[in-house]
Amino acid sequence: MMKLRIGISLLVVLIITSCTKKFEELNTNPNAPNNVQPSLLLRQVLFDYAEQMSYEGFVAGNLLGQHFTMIDFNLFDRHNLSSPQLGGNPWPIIYTNLRDNELMLAKAKESSTNAVYEGPGLILKAYMAAALTDIYGDVPYFEAIKGSEGNVTPVYDSQESIYTGVDGILDNLKKGIAALEAYQGVQTLDGDILFNGDLAAWITFAKSLQIKYLMRISDRVSVGAELQAIYDAGNYQASNSQNAVFNFTNSRPNNFRMANLRDGDFNSFILSLTAEEILNQYNDPRMNVLYRPKGNDNTGTIYEGLLNGPDASQTSISVSDYSLTGTIFRENTSTLKANFMTAWETHFLIAEAIERGLITANSQQHYNQGVQLAFDYWNTTIPSDYLTTGNASFGSNGADVIAQIITQKWIASSINGYESWIEYRRTGFPALKTISGSLNNDLIPTRMPYPSDEQALNQTNFNAATATNGNSINTKVWWDIN
Repeated sequence: MMKLRIGISLLVVLIITSCTKKFEELNTNPNAPNNVQPSLLLRQVLFDYAEQMSYEGFVAGNLLGQHFTMIDFNLFDRHNLSSPQLGGNPWPIIYTNLRDNELMLAKAKESSTNAVYEGPGLILKAYMAAALTDIYGDVPYFEAIKGSEGNVTPVYDSQESIYTGVDGILDNLKKGIAALEAYQGVQTLDGDILFNGDLAAWITFAKSLQIKYLMRISDRVSVGAELQAIYDAGNYQASNSQNAVFNFTNSRPNNFRMANLRDGDFNSFILSLTAEEILNQYNDPRMNVLYRPKGNDNTGTIYEGLLNGPDASQTSISVSDYSLTGTIFRENTSTLKANFMTAWETHFLIAEAIERGLITANSQQHYNQGVQLAFDYWNTTIPSDYLTTGNASFGSNGADVIAQIITQKWIASSINGYESWIEYRRTGFPALKTISGSLNNDLIPTRMPYPSDEQALNQTNFNAATATNGNSINTKVWWDIN
């Protein structure tokens, strides 16, 4: 299913969201074509976004979510988020792909021949916009990616309007589903590396995204009736065969990027103490997939984690004393998937919605199904007693069921970008730790800072957006009332 990377982002002549003098002249390649087929754009957006955000999830998101600890060049892990090193700057990734997706949408609306791309384009726009605003909060959106129309200094829109406004996240999902349901043409959806052109699968994907984003804002907006209607209709991702994923390979150019880093960089990432304690609490065999036994353990059975954010100037750390991340992220990346949305995540969201009284159904059934699917996703056999007598058993020993649900989602999200950190901010689960050498006054960040380029290139709007918080990483986004 995978194709060679196609460098369309180098071919597309569009203006992004930031501004500079003579921007169009400086950023136009006179030798590049100005007409790209929507099939190439779709393939490019799907692959580039997923590949880059999977890498970002490993080197940055998994530090914020405390799956991994970084032991060298680790200012980011110490919560100096303005100092991205191996990663930690998803802003240009998301905006570049929003830009290319917008070109695909324009082509879908230009000609009935390309109309099949409208639905997927709107769904992807919603998906990427959600990632952008969930990571950063208020961002340029409604005026963004419209530099070709003359606006290269877009205003920052509120997260509330991005989620709930016309042409916002939820609205675009509805419009995308409607466009797919109404499509009567014969043109196939070429370039679709997620579902091989299956339009019904795109609708199912979008329905799961509706559940996800309604739950994300459920502390701010009444969403129960809409969630119940989606649930009752039953057209959401329910099995792993419906997942919006694609497989990496074991060789270039489509292997996971961590396989190509030098040993010194890869070996900077080790098992976090948070992950060690959580996986041990559940006696969870996914420890063997996500991590390796510690380097100086001859038995191959001992896993050792380290508290996030060590100050290397104060602490001598030997890699052999700790567990590196698993072979699935380096030697065996053909078993690793780039993840947009999965059935196990959908089941966990539904179980949580039921527990919160937003949907009427059996929460234990969806929780158990989510756990089973998550084990299958990571190619791990679930222990026979995992859901019956262990700590993962639904409501075991008076356990907080919502905490169990979110923790199981957390375990399964090690390749899912910034999702663990975002869900922690929304729910408070699982309990993350105060890090070792914090550069943020022992606080866990609640948003990423805007890149420094924004202050230079879009200063007026940047200042308006950050007037009350100075671009603080401790200011909560709109949906975060935790």
